[in-house]
Amino acid sequence: MQNFDDIIAYQPNDIQNILISDLHLSQNEPALTQAFLVFLDKIATLPQLSSLFILGDWFDAWLGDDIADTPNFANWLQPILAKLDNIRQNGCEIFVMHGNRDFLLGQGFCDKFGGKLLKQPFWIECNQQKIRLEHGDKLCTDDKSYQRFRRVIQNPLTKQFLTALPMTKREKIAQNLRQKSKSDNQKKLPFIMDVNENAVKNALKDFDVLIHGHTHRPFVHNYDDKKRVVLGDWRLFNNQVQAVIGIEQRHQQIELVDFTYQFF
Repeated sequence: MQNFDDIIAYQPNDIQNILISDLHLSQNEPALTQAFLVFLDKIATLPQLSSLFILGDWFDAWLGDDIADTPNFANWLQPILAKLDNIRQNGCEIFVMHGNRDFLLGQGFCDKFGGKLLKQPFWIECNQQKIRLEHGDKLCTDDKSYQRFRRVIQNPLTKQFLTALPMTKREKIAQNLRQKSKSDNQKKLPFIMDVNENAVKNALKDFDVLIHGHTHRPFVHNYDDKKRVVLGDWRLFNNQVQAVIGIEQRHQQIELVDFTYQFF
């Protein structure tokens, strides 16, 4: 069983926003899917929850919104969509961003649960602090080859071309891209795949807090009176799934709450 009691035990009346990233859900990882379903049940009990943000790489791969209507995929998605719709009907808005893995996800899919696909960057305001939200891959400017690839693959014309291909062709392309990415990343130094500090400073120029995912390096970085908060990925390691973060508004402060979900 999963123990998610901590998410409702830590000042539940104060938590108004939940942010997650890099879940990398797939049909091949049923334990992660189950963890996400239990997570949705638990946050549905938070009385003041007003928004859930999924900041990219929600799915390990997304081949276009039409995949959601294929029988096998639709059966897998059905309980996820039902729980998301229940949360939305209870007053929680659901916002989704593209990641580098699910860049073909569209508003059409978000319409299935009443969600909204956001353009990046997006910002919210809490207690007069401006918080910038993005996936984070665009901040990794030292990775020149990835940035060139990103500009091509996320071009609207490229997306239009890819979604017009037969599903089997898209599956083959996605498989090849994953293999190439894995091979390329093994050859890169770790700092190359992390954010560039100048890019971070530019992103923070008009904001108090920057929250992003992508790097899978959860941490809170301080820049004088500003913060950069890196969301953790969801991974199975020693029977554990980690997810970050909740924002609560207490005493005119923004508190960042790190939830860890144990499998027993």
